[in-house]
Amino acid sequence: MSKLYIPFILLLLFSTLSLTKAEIKSLTINSDTRPMILFEKFGFTHKGHVTISVSSVSVSLLSSTTSQPESSRLGFFLLNEESLLQVLIEIQQNPSFCVLQSHYIFRLFTFRDLSPPPSASFNHSYPVTSPNEYSLFFANCAPETSVSMSVRTEIFNLDSDGSKDYLSAGQTQLPSLFFIFFLSYLIFFVFWLYTCYNNKLSFHRIHLLMAVLLLMKALNLICAAEDKHYVKVTGLPHGWDVLFYIFQFIRVVVLFTVIVLIGTGWSFLKPFLQDREKKVLMIVIPLQVLANLASVVIGETGPFIKDWVTWNQVFLLVDIVCCCAIIFPIVWSIRSLRETSKTDGKASRNLAKLTLFRQFYIVVIGYLYFTRIVVFALRTIAAYKYQWVSNAAEETASLAFYIVMFYMFRPVERNEYFVLDEEEEDAAEIALRDEEEFEL
Repeated sequence: MSKLYIPFILLLLFSTLSLTKAEIKSLTINSDTRPMILFEKFGFTHKGHVTISVSSVSVSLLSSTTSQPESSRLGFFLLNEESLLQVLIEIQQNPSFCVLQSHYIFRLFTFRDLSPPPSASFNHSYPVTSPNEYSLFFANCAPETSVSMSVRTEIFNLDSDGSKDYLSAGQTQLPSLFFIFFLSYLIFFVFWLYTCYNNKLSFHRIHLLMAVLLLMKALNLICAAEDKHYVKVTGLPHGWDVLFYIFQFIRVVVLFTVIVLIGTGWSFLKPFLQDREKKVLMIVIPLQVLANLASVVIGETGPFIKDWVTWNQVFLLVDIVCCCAIIFPIVWSIRSLRETSKTDGKASRNLAKLTLFRQFYIVVIGYLYFTRIVVFALRTIAAYKYQWVSNAAEETASLAFYIVMFYMFRPVERNEYFVLDEEEEDAAEIALRDEEEFEL
């Protein structure tokens, strides 16, 4: 198997996991020996354009026995996923085959087109009239060489009025989508404050933290909407990406904290946390710091950096660990309630609490499964024109999860889960005897 085969697969796989913004990008490549560098993926309409400017290009030999490479064996090209398999077959059949010679690629230019040294530069714009999702690659088919250069890319589609749209064809709806969900969470936040104000006697500290969660989610969405809007219109985020990452970090940390605290029953069932519950928070919060750091690196750099795939792997691993960790407090609470129900004589109340936490357990599992597995499947199978559907599905699932969670633990004076009904006490005792009903 050619060593070009693995970079192709890994880069294209993780570029599917991460929706990189196709804004105007300027970057510097220093002494890079990789045979293939993926810059970005972009969904073109029939009025697509790619503008590439390279300067200060230099090719260095890594060995004194290496001959000067042919300039035509280094260059940029576009590749769509339909042609990927054919290119991989060509590489496997002939390990010395240069992808720039393939008939299945859209070759942009090679180093043969560069201006003479010392400038060694090139600047050109290419129309893309065949609608599809393309990946922009740089190929170095000269072994034992390293490449240094400054690269500026500008990829966009032209709208019907002639204006530039720097968002991929499947993401151009995202500014409006995020703004709609921002309004939804803002209304939700106001309604939650109203509910808490009207039920002061049942208000707990956890309800205040839940209000903070809604506010952070709303701010995160409005920053995402503005970020995408400015990228769409100008190709640059104008600082909104910084605010987006700040509120995303706060929102994710608060979300996992709220789930853990609700799972432990903190503030409304007990005023303190046990040592093992504190340890879960001490594990989850630092891991979320690492996950958000990886998210920033993934979003603000791109697949052209050498460790981009590694950062993707770190993000996925940390996210899986955090998702598993937040389940434990809920399981502990369910087991604790089952044990308590055998001794305290309050069958109806314990049955209500046990039912509540079992339902919460199912809701959390469903939320994590949908946002991690189903959303990824949608991103993978959806046509490039409908990439926004996965974002819509993820935000819809998140809003539904928030609504259900907030409704289950709302601050009302006579919450149906905590009402003692003497007529139901005998039935509750019978239900609690059935241990298998509450097995996880």
